[in-house]
Amino acid sequence: MDTVALAVTEGMLHFELAVAYEIFGVERSGLPDPWYEVAVCGSGAIRVGRFLLEPDCGLDRLAGAGTVIVPAWADVDEAPPADLVDAVRAAHEAGARMVSLCTGAFVLAAAGLLDGRRATTHWAHTGELAARHPKVEVAPDVLYTDNGSVLTSAGKAAALDLCLHLVRSDHGATIANTIARSLVVPPHRAGGQAQFVTAPVPARDDHPLTGLLPWVMERLDHPLTVEDLARQANMSSRNLGRHFRSATGTTPLQWLLTQRIRRAQELLETTDDSVDTIAAAVGMGTATTLRRHFNRTVGVPPDTYRRTFRT
Repeated sequence: MDTVALAVTEGMLHFELAVAYEIFGVERSGLPDPWYEVAVCGSGAIRVGRFLLEPDCGLDRLAGAGTVIVPAWADVDEAPPADLVDAVRAAHEAGARMVSLCTGAFVLAAAGLLDGRRATTHWAHTGELAARHPKVEVAPDVLYTDNGSVLTSAGKAAALDLCLHLVRSDHGATIANTIARSLVVPPHRAGGQAQFVTAPVPARDDHPLTGLLPWVMERLDHPLTVEDLARQANMSSRNLGRHFRSATGTTPLQWLLTQRIRRAQELLETTDDSVDTIAAAVGMGTATTLRRHFNRTVGVPPDTYRRTFRT
């Protein structure tokens, strides 16, 4: 997956293209060397938004890439160019990991790559995607979907979430967090998180969760319950749930589980601690419990994850 090809053509939007290049095309300190090799692929000079872009190579290069990223398509009412659709299909047949950002999903769908798969796009266009491509299982309210070889994201900021998810899958949580810190963005938002989040992070000093979240992060080794969190926040469990749903897009227990898993990933990558010790350190209690939740969330057992991403 070292080669990332950005598929561009007239009618693309610049934001998602810039996001992909920022994540995969910019070298930073603390990242593996070599990093990804990025190729911008298109048919001659094109205009992307207000910018004139000269691709590095033609669309035929997509078939030789490990990952192909299709940025947002500006006019979803217009069919994507046939040469782009054909090149995307050929890349998939050659074994590339196919990724769409925002309305780039319409290009993957036109190539038939989303048939029978769960996919998403910007919330304003999920209805159109479902109507035009009835074989696609459209998820209208998630940040991104991961089908292994085919991934799709919702709009704008969700493109950043999916790109960080790809880095996390390839290089582990520590490297993804390094990039997130550089960009001053949250290191992880789960793909299943709702697109509509009224306040992604508590921004006000007087927000009910502003003091609670750091308090929880310092006590992940404790067997915390929703009642414990509600008591610390000085509110009822039901009221806490409403604030959590508004601020994070998920429930208190799911948010807490996610933080425990992310901490376990970091410890697996950066320490020699046993799985039992890590389970206790992240509040999972036993190695059996950690293995069950870790495997379900990450997709592999903790020992396999450590062998893959141990720094």
